[in-house]
Amino acid sequence: MQVRPTTPDALAESLAGQLAGRVPEGRWLRAAIDGATAADPGALADALVAPIKAAGHAVQRVSATDFLRPASIRFEHGRHDADAFYWTWLDEGGLTREVLDPLGPDGTGRVLPSLWDAARDRATRAGYVELPPGGVLVLDGPVLLGRGLPLDFTVHLSLSDGALRRRTPEDERWTLPAYRRYAEECLPEDSADVVVRWDDPRRPAVVAAN
Repeated sequence: MQVRPTTPDALAESLAGQLAGRVPEGRWLRAAIDGATAADPGALADALVAPIKAAGHAVQRVSATDFLRPASIRFEHGRHDADAFYWTWLDEGGLTREVLDPLGPDGTGRVLPSLWDAARDRATRAGYVELPPGGVLVLDGPVLLGRGLPLDFTVHLSLSDGALRRRTPEDERWTLPAYRRYAEECLPEDSADVVVRWDDPRRPAVVAAN
């Protein structure tokens, strides 16, 4: 295994270039930035938008946190149930139906950018948008891999146990067992197309297999 230090800007440019180079002609590319909430995968996902557009591809940003299940389901066993956070919170069916399948090989390009407002516990009532062929979906969120989601390219932001604990707010540390299960059961570092060491986001490092 080789670990190559880089910078945030260089990482974004490199990932954007890889994504732009993988878009099937006349179709779409579905990419995901996977990482614990403490890793803030949405920040890296946002940083990819401009360079992908500069390469000539339209971009649709989507956050998995806008596709959570209603509170009655998420909190069925309490608000601090790590197992529910790990496997129940995400509305995989809604995300697949409204975003991923429409951008698949037989898709229409018509996607719903958000489905559920978790803070208000109600539908967002967002309108559908059209992503033209050749466009790139950039999805972000935690524990996205190992669920069978139809994704074409995945990036995993890897945090050491110490960094994960330090960077997770006290009131969210009940989620730590979920991330431990995720690492052990879904093996995101083995399944992701790109793994980035993210203990210090100012000094990321890309992991490459020998």
